Amino acid sequence: MPGSSGREKLRRLSRGIPTVESVWYGRSAGNIVVRAALWPLSKAYDVAMSARTRLYDAGVLHTQATALPTISIGNLTVGGTGKTPFAAHVAAELGRSARPAIALRGYGQDEVHVHRRLNPGIPVVVNSDRSAAIRDAKAQGADIVVLDDAFQHRRIARNADVVLLSAEQLVRPRRMLPAGPWREPLAAARRADLLVVTRKSLSLADARQAAEALAVDVPGVPVAIVHLTPRALISATDVEEVMPLSQLRGKRVVAIAAIGEPQLFKQQLEALGAVVHLEAWRDHHAYSARDIADAIHQIPADGLAVCTLKDAVKLAPRWPGPSRLWYVSQQLVVDQGVEDLHRLLTRVLDARASTVTSAG
Repeated sequence: MPGSSGREKLRRLSRGIPTVESVWYGRSAGNIVVRAALWPLSKAYDVAMSARTRLYDAGVLHTQATALPTISIGNLTVGGTGKTPFAAHVAAELGRSARPAIALRGYGQDEVHVHRRLNPGIPVVVNSDRSAAIRDAKAQGADIVVLDDAFQHRRIARNADVVLLSAEQLVRPRRMLPAGPWREPLAAARRADLLVVTRKSLSLADARQAAEALAVDVPGVPVAIVHLTPRALISATDVEEVMPLSQLRGKRVVAIAAIGEPQLFKQQLEALGAVVHLEAWRDHHAYSARDIADAIHQIPADGLAVCTLKDAVKLAPRWPGPSRLWYVSQQLVVDQGVEDLHRLLTRVLDARASTVTSAG
């Protein structure tokens, strides 16, 4: 189609993903100039976060006791660490012997729906006031709470802190917001009880090297490694309809992703044999009717539209067809550190048992 590449470039620039990522990681003169212009803001942000950390460490700022035992699942960077599926995995594991709830601030409603899809029997409480969310979880019958994205929320006490770090991010320059994706410097990971390296495009050997370097930088904190592996294609509108991943081999696919690092989703599909055209938006993007129409326009007559679960929960109610929309279901696999994760969950369950005994 004449001129389609130019229109595609303009459309991608308007979505913000390539622009943000190129500023963070790009090596062109323009990207370097933009990062340099953002450096004073990054420095001010770093100073402010460091001061806040020191105030909490010194006891000047206080943490609040909670109504239930809690485990926090957080990260040090913006997006791309697999935090939501890992938090869902932890909740499911706790659900084997307890009545967990998941509490989150609800910044991206897609995460709320993803949790409800992954663990339909576990309450999901949305409230920017985490103390109120925990009280609400208790009122709903929960006896333990998984806090999704709460590592920087130090006002709330927790029984365990898990920090996820992308293996891909660990091998890149570590720049603070807004010149980079880092919310806190790596040294902040010393507050954690368990570090989890998540890998998407890197091999297990590469992830192990990143984990070994992390153990040197953050001594004394156990390090686990996990990855998400594709399991099947599931219809976004009918979860009972499943298609094997083998159907992707040689297939032309339009991949739709509004997640952290959508390029990694594209690479995952290509590794399964698909010929991929990526329609990428910024993390938590609210799809417009035009966005959806543009994506559908890209689907070949003999091709497939494939997205992530995070996108499926937003797109399915508005997908007009005639092409079907599929999402890749993922299974979390612990490559290293099963015992460390089990030990941490046991600690939280023991705190729950003490709470139940005290209440009795």
